[in-house]
Amino acid sequence: MIRPRLRISSAARPRLAVPIQAARPSFAQQIRSRHTLQPLPYEEKFNTAENGIPNFLSGPAFNIAWTQYQTHLIEKLNTMIADTDFEARQVKDILLMTAREPSQAPLFNYASMIHNNAFFFKHLSPEPVAMPEHLKLHLEQSFGSIETLRREMVYTAAAMFAPGFVWLVKSPQLGLPHAFRILTTYAAGSPYPAAHWRRQPVDMNTAAGMNDEQGLATAQGYIENAAFGAGKSNPAVASKLKFAPGGTDVQPVLCINTWEHVWLWDYGFGAGGQGGKLAYAEAWWNAINWEMVANEANIKRHQMTGTL
Repeated sequence: MIRPRLRISSAARPRLAVPIQAARPSFAQQIRSRHTLQPLPYEEKFNTAENGIPNFLSGPAFNIAWTQYQTHLIEKLNTMIADTDFEARQVKDILLMTAREPSQAPLFNYASMIHNNAFFFKHLSPEPVAMPEHLKLHLEQSFGSIETLRREMVYTAAAMFAPGFVWLVKSPQLGLPHAFRILTTYAAGSPYPAAHWRRQPVDMNTAAGMNDEQGLATAQGYIENAAFGAGKSNPAVASKLKFAPGGTDVQPVLCINTWEHVWLWDYGFGAGGQGGKLAYAEAWWNAINWEMVANEANIKRHQMTGTL
């Protein structure tokens, strides 16, 4: 059962420093910028700038979490990739190419966060979209019931102490080509297998000596050893490795964003048992576009069992 949202009085809310609509970039800026804020599939039809996503995010909350934040991330990324080889790359390509490079950690963070935030908002719907039967059957095979899946995603999101994302991923298994599981990533972490090798003992954004050649070489060696293991000494083996040791192929099909700026405006901290991140996660479940999830999973309507 969805708990009622905590409505914070307008007097207690901070004032927005910028108007609801993001400022339109100049013509020169548009030419210079490789990436721009792309409209969501439902944005214009439902006037989300004012209406938000009913029963999930208000207009101001939607503006902060999508329009303002996504624009901020894109502007930062465009500045960082200007006059580099990354300027002609798509966002997903950038995050995968920089995931295992300690010196490129800031670039990875912005590219990955742009992708993750867009993935989250793209799979929402201002009006209910029922779960297709062919998707439901495969999800039930993996989780036992849809209610089990719902509880796992909702309570995992609510329990995350740090910000990040909870993902529903497709992870094929022997005899179950459409098996699913839940995966969590923290901060701007990526669910893609090619990014799983990114293991750093320190934050390369702030660590002293991040531009020191010896420091970078040490960090790079650590990452390569973690990625390739014994295969590192054999280039023929290493070149064929797609995943980290013990890694597996996964394809994200849905996610919930647990960063505070997404839910805090509408739901508050949940003091006194009212609102909070749990109420936000429960409301999210009813705002999912399940047709889009089925498309991401690439399940055909005739594929009703795991043996097909």
